[in-house]
Amino acid sequence: MTNEPYHAIALSAGLGLLVGLQREWKDKQIAGIRTFPLVTLLGTLAAIISGPESYWVVAAGLLSIAGLLLIANVAKVKAEHFDPGMTTEAAALLMFLVGAAVGYNWTGPAIVTTGIVAVLLHWKEPLHGFVDRIGEKDFKGLIHLVLIAFVILPMLPNETFGPYDVLNPYKIWRMVVLIVGISMAAYVAYKVLGARVGSILGGVLGGLISSTATTVSYARQSKSDVDSSVMAAFVITIASTIVNVRVLFEIGVVAPELLLYAAVPLCVMLLVMTVECLVLFVPLRKQETKAPDHDNPAQLKPAIIFGALYAVILFVVAAAKQHFGNQALYGVATISGLTDVDAITLSTAKLFSDGRVDASTAWRVILIATMSNLVFKTGAVAILGNRKLFAYTSVLFGIALVTGILLLLFCPEFELTVPTAMSPGAETQSGT
Repeated sequence: MTNEPYHAIALSAGLGLLVGLQREWKDKQIAGIRTFPLVTLLGTLAAIISGPESYWVVAAGLLSIAGLLLIANVAKVKAEHFDPGMTTEAAALLMFLVGAAVGYNWTGPAIVTTGIVAVLLHWKEPLHGFVDRIGEKDFKGLIHLVLIAFVILPMLPNETFGPYDVLNPYKIWRMVVLIVGISMAAYVAYKVLGARVGSILGGVLGGLISSTATTVSYARQSKSDVDSSVMAAFVITIASTIVNVRVLFEIGVVAPELLLYAAVPLCVMLLVMTVECLVLFVPLRKQETKAPDHDNPAQLKPAIIFGALYAVILFVVAAAKQHFGNQALYGVATISGLTDVDAITLSTAKLFSDGRVDASTAWRVILIATMSNLVFKTGAVAILGNRKLFAYTSVLFGIALVTGILLLLFCPEFELTVPTAMSPGAETQSGT
């Protein structure tokens, strides 16, 4: 219990006023700016009276508040003004416990809880609007995300199986959770922004969700609307540029030491493609584009397919390294990068962190995979889009590919230094 009850009372009154002000402004049928401070003060005094060894007064107070809310709702029913919502009632009960927490000197949790309550009460329209925009497909995606991250992952064994000691079910599925999480965060942002998504943000979010899907969608649009070719090329280039950011993030999560080596070549690619986007932006800054309808990325079947693909690539890269040397890894990167950069990036970063692949080979494998993906998307545009879009895409991606080739051939071998002690992984690589 707090040694300064007057401070507790003042804080409790302030927290109650915050929530009460919001309720007074929005809906004061049951409780408003006066009632909520009284509720929190009752909780605080109940905690002070109970002391740290007893909770019976707090329990009695909570039952009393519940009884008062019940009486208020009965009165509303008789007056034919019944609102089936229980938000204010739940907030009142919660704020009583917030007051009790202040009385027991749990001020941190009490303040955080009050902030959450105020925000949830105030965001009624945006939250309901977001729910209205979520269809059955998106709701299933949310359930699948919970299944992927919180049901399947904890159940998998954290043990290594098979030859080459690289197939760990738990660690493999953890990479699935990482990729689905990145894509789902971008998808939610895309859904929340809705029609306000412009060409730039649409390309950025498209690159985070799936740059390949974005390319296919805009290529198909250009087939029936030739005038949109330049804008489509702009968005496709943005999405492909963001792939470099996504790859850098994945490397940083899985193998931070590798980022010291890979940052320069990948950032050069990122810079070149960003300049291309800026050049296209100048004549297109006032034009609008129709945003594509992305599929929810949190689906169980694609997650399982990605997990299997990641495991296969991880196994193949380890086997190729052991039996055929580094040159074989470049062929694996070329093939696997055609349709998916994430799997080869994560597998290479994982093998680097395990000391199986040296830094010079690792960043080159990842860069080749990103270049291979650009070739694949150019082919998709050639098949699905019009000639004008294909011409733009060929020039833009061609410049990026030439940059990549020059980096592979002439990029000097050096490591970015940071003022920290060398990690075990770095020691392994320096001795390679």
